[in-house]
This record gives sequence, C-alpha cells and structure tokens, in this order.
Amino acid sequence: MERPLTVGQLARAAGIPARTIRFYEQVGVLPVAERSASRYRQYSRRDIDRLVFVRRARALGLPLSQLKILTGEFQGAKCATIRPRLQTLVAEQWRSVRHQIVEFQALERELSELLRRLEMATVAPDTEGCRCLDEISGN
Repeated sequence: MERPLTVGQLARAAGIPARTIRFYEQVGVLPVAERSASRYRQYSRRDIDRLVFVRRARALGLPLSQLKILTGEFQGAKCATIRPRLQTLVAEQWRSVRHQIVEFQALERELSELLRRLEMATVAPDTEGCRCLDEISGN
C-alpha cells in the first residue's frame, strides 16, 4: 500500500498552495480527504493527477462549477468518459474568449478615439465640472 501524502506534500507535488487544496475540498472540486488518527488530511498519488488537471483547467479559465462535475467523474473513470465533456467545456470557453476579444477590440477603439479627442480638446475656463466623457457615457 502506498504511503499517504500530507496536504503540504500534495501541494508541492501538484504545484499549488495548500490553501487552494483546502478551498477545492470546500467547494467540492476535490473530495474531502480522509483523516489520519491525529486528524491530518491524507491524500493519494491519484490526487496529484486530479489537482494537476484542475490547475491546468483553471489556467484555461474553465469554471470551478464545471470542474466540480468533471472531477467527480475521476473516481474510476477513464479519459474516454471525461474527454467528451471536457471537449464541450473547452469549446464553450473558446467561444467565450473569442467574444471577449471582440468586446476588447471595440473598447480599444473607443479608448483610442477618446484619447485622441482629449488630446485635441480645449477646455473652456468657465465650464463647471468635467464633461469630457459625456459623449462616451451617453449623458
């Protein structure tokens, strides 16, 4: 039988902070760890793989709510059963990122135009308040 890992050992092996492991347990992304007689959390080598998977998925922006479902299937599941669901999640994330890129490009154009106007505008000395953003904000 393999020797259980402590939360610190698991954190080092997976490359994430121990507090993140505790958080993942709290929100259900990781199953609650078994405890030793002295109440220390105990993890297995399988938990390293699960955490590395979660770390990589989070780096891609996949939501914890979906990862909770996916990692719940890790118990005895093969990659072939998880892969289709993961593919769907990645495709949804890709569409979301593409949409955000379009929105950021529009914001970039708006900011560029505003900057150009601010650089060229003259301010009347008797104007009360700042009305520089009125055209942009719709007021």
